[in-house]
Amino acid sequence: MILKYDVIVIGGGHAGCEAACASANMGAKTCLVTMDMNKIAQMSCNPAIGGIAKGQIVREIDALGGQMGLVTDATSIQFRMLNVGKGPAVWSPRAQCDRGKFIWEWRRRLDETENLEIWQDQADELIVESVAVAQPLGSAASLVEEQTKRAIGVRTIWGAEIYAKCIILTAGTFLNGLMHIGRKMVDGGRIAEPAVPHLTESITRHGVVSARMKTGTPVRIDKRSVHFEDLEIQPGENRPYQFSYLNQSGALKQLPCWTVNTNEEVHEILKSGLADSPLYNGQIQSIGPRYCPSIETKLVTFPDREKHPLFLEPEGENTNEMYLNGFSSSLPMDVQINALRKMPAFRDVKVYRPGYAIEYDFFDPTQLNHSLESKVIANLFMAGQVNGTTGYEEAGGQGTIAGINAALKAGSAGSCGTATNKTEPFVLHRDEAYIGVLIDDLVTKGVDEPYRMFTSRAEYRILLRQDDADARLTEKAYELGLAKRERYDWWLEKKQHIEEIESFCQDFAIKPKLINSSLEALGTTPLQFGCKLIDLVNRPQLNLANLSEIIPALKEVLNRPVNRKEEIAEAAEIRMKYKGYIEREKVVAEKMHRLENIKIKGHFNYEELQGLSTECRQKLMKIQPETLAQASRIPGVSPSDINVLLVLMGR
Repeated sequence: MILKYDVIVIGGGHAGCEAACASANMGAKTCLVTMDMNKIAQMSCNPAIGGIAKGQIVREIDALGGQMGLVTDATSIQFRMLNVGKGPAVWSPRAQCDRGKFIWEWRRRLDETENLEIWQDQADELIVESVAVAQPLGSAASLVEEQTKRAIGVRTIWGAEIYAKCIILTAGTFLNGLMHIGRKMVDGGRIAEPAVPHLTESITRHGVVSARMKTGTPVRIDKRSVHFEDLEIQPGENRPYQFSYLNQSGALKQLPCWTVNTNEEVHEILKSGLADSPLYNGQIQSIGPRYCPSIETKLVTFPDREKHPLFLEPEGENTNEMYLNGFSSSLPMDVQINALRKMPAFRDVKVYRPGYAIEYDFFDPTQLNHSLESKVIANLFMAGQVNGTTGYEEAGGQGTIAGINAALKAGSAGSCGTATNKTEPFVLHRDEAYIGVLIDDLVTKGVDEPYRMFTSRAEYRILLRQDDADARLTEKAYELGLAKRERYDWWLEKKQHIEEIESFCQDFAIKPKLINSSLEALGTTPLQFGCKLIDLVNRPQLNLANLSEIIPALKEVLNRPVNRKEEIAEAAEIRMKYKGYIEREKVVAEKMHRLENIKIKGHFNYEELQGLSTECRQKLMKIQPETLAQASRIPGVSPSDINVLLVLMGR
């Protein structure tokens, strides 16, 4: 059987689902190839979306017209805003989700997406053809024909041949996946699911470099065997937070999580199994995630710690299955269970399955352009764990960008929107989105361990807040044709209300005698002279909420929006309180943009530039950065090297 599309997406995980929806919603005829239609967007590990910096990525996906935020809101069973004790630059939303309902909500959205078809099968081979392309010869005007490679389709294990103008690979942990529990090893991409054995080789034979990584997941517990009286409850937020900027929310029952600590007895049993641990007996050679270590790694790394925190989280609204966050392990299953039973809350514990580790193939992301298209094989895009990342959110962000750029390159984008003639790749800069930071880090720095996003990775955190992702990205997405009119109109309405609140606070005069007693009651200094309301808003003890209780005119302004009043007021308040910091960071970002505008790709033969350090020449030859700013972020490229390039360009 032969099938033809504009875009093929291989893999139905978080990257694949976002890529498929983005491509199809931009008008490209898209086919999503997945091994199991009943496990679309499976939460292979933690049944939660968001977290530190990850929550910002989800809000950016939503602002771009993606689906992860909407699916999360519809299936959330607990919501929390992390880091609220710090500045708003690092506030991060996080939600527990119903794992099963999350899958079916995603499946519903895929089924309802125009231009999108699903083919249940396993990709076995990437189909690549060689084509002659005219390339400039040195600095002269003459051209020379070179053979280049481009992806044109895939063959599946059942013999189907599916052809397309662009292919997006989002295979997650399935490429030559190998699972470990103790000394037992089983091929698989996820528990009870087969590995993909040949696809990596069909790509690397064309010059793409692959390597191995490792991740893991914890034991799953039957809640009927848990003594909850020995756990500390961790409730969610009462405030109705949402991930999506659209005015939609779910109606699932909100559930608590619980916390517990390990103890010395637990540690002794876990240590007794280290000789059979794949991490320490030589079975696993690849590198695991630094910031989500297994419980046995914690014991080895922190031998003096008497306890480690664990978090017991529900897997769904109506299931007995629970996830023990912090207890990721590949130790023998009897060691895992016996150690658990040394904690009072789990003294009678029963488990559905033990934790396990998994090794899998990934491809060096420095072989990609910022569009996520391969530099080696044209028309092949990659997103998610195949690029060396970890996390649903990082995968979804990459999938969105890959889907956009594949649709643009396929030449069919814009039929549902306004971007009918756009041909340049869609790239987000580091001051525009955490997704931009993520992709820039991957393609300029590469990875030596599974990449996880943190707020500390972004130098423009004040510009990349979770509250303003729609302000940064929705108009861009609407111009692309990805964000629909409903989303764009809601942003314009929200923007109008925010500006109205700011304008009111800048113009409204405050008289001391009418407000001083209330200010003292709120713990702030009374006024000596009259001022504008914004001067009070900028005081740390005051905010729009408590000021609105003593200034009726302000309350009236805050109540004008019909939808999402708290969200709008919060966005306006942050913009006023942090205006100076925001403006200063914009100035810094603008200086860096000057380097972003200096194109260097194709201008130099780095091997011949003796003014550069040897390491710099090697890195520039390997990565071939597009701009001087990208070159400056490559490890091994020093400021003096950048100055040499500037001099050579006459700058």
